[in-house]
Amino acid sequence: MARLVCSQMNFPAWDPVLFDIPFLPIDIRWYGMMYVVGFVFGQWIFVRLARHGFFPVSPEAAPDLIFYCVFGVMLGGRLGYALFYDHSLLNPVNFIQVWKGGLAFHGGLGGVCIAIWLFCRRHKIGWGRVADATAMAGTPGIFAVRMANFINGELYGRVTENGPKTWGAMQFPTDPSALRLLHLHEGMSMRDRELGVQVAFGHKEFADVKDQLNATDVHGNPINWDAIEPYLDWSRVKDMTDPMSGDYLVPFRHPSQLYEGFGEGLFLGLVLLVVYMLTRNKPLRTGRYAAIFLLGYAVIRGSLEMVRQWDPQFPPQGVLFGMTMGQTLSVGMVIGALAILCWPRRPEASSEAVPPGVAEPKSDGSAPAAKPSKKTGKNPG
Repeated sequence: MARLVCSQMNFPAWDPVLFDIPFLPIDIRWYGMMYVVGFVFGQWIFVRLARHGFFPVSPEAAPDLIFYCVFGVMLGGRLGYALFYDHSLLNPVNFIQVWKGGLAFHGGLGGVCIAIWLFCRRHKIGWGRVADATAMAGTPGIFAVRMANFINGELYGRVTENGPKTWGAMQFPTDPSALRLLHLHEGMSMRDRELGVQVAFGHKEFADVKDQLNATDVHGNPINWDAIEPYLDWSRVKDMTDPMSGDYLVPFRHPSQLYEGFGEGLFLGLVLLVVYMLTRNKPLRTGRYAAIFLLGYAVIRGSLEMVRQWDPQFPPQGVLFGMTMGQTLSVGMVIGALAILCWPRRPEASSEAVPPGVAEPKSDGSAPAAKPSKKTGKNPG
């Protein structure tokens, strides 16, 4: 069968492990590094917004919010994944094994909300502008983590209707069909499967990784790697077709991780940046930027769930009213956004107070000078 190459893309199959730490049973993964990248960019944005008087704390205190957000994202994301997707993680022994993956965005969002509340309580300021700043600072991290999802070959999309003729369609070596043809079964450790894929793509030599492979699977059954090695050939597997139908045995799928990264992260971040720049001299009411983020993310995520592979633990007909779990949880974000937009405005909110030592923005939008004050002001939520 002639291979169609008009629209498809090839999965790069980068090693999910960025580099190993010698003499230690741990490694540095792209997934974890992308969280670090997101937090670093977030801190930079917090400081910039504080210098321009938008974030109602001093530039020196602005990075403190990242400390709260790190714990909020990690603990909230893990708890959310345990509650919404994998109840086995409610076992404390399984819960702490974060290196095996399992973080949910909506759970992390809940953790960030708690982090914002704690930060505001400590600095005695309203939550509105802090939520606005956090919304702007969060989108680079969303983009970075979605790129890590792509590198891991996880959270891929549904099978395309037109196979390789769909623009951007690609075959994932982490697809169950591909793993079966590569003889990499689920009983193997995650790292064993990753190294097998690296060998199959020709990125690593089998002789170089053989000593790193486990002799048994997670159930204690022996693994004959010498017998598996001949099947580790992606160039053969990706072209295999069904003799009756002619369909590819490894289906072409939507790279939904890329869709989400560019939609939820890059595009939504640019929207918030444009709104901020247009309203820089006269900012929107507190909380409005956060509401834009919540609504925008919910719409984009809800739409892209239509091409994202549904979670196997849930029925294909949906979780609630035909919606996927991601769409169901995103409805909560819409409700939260509407609640912010309808939040009653305090009488004194017409002239926002600024905490001592925090500069008020100049009319020309340039970086302001510090303004000392003896009276503690509160930013209305």
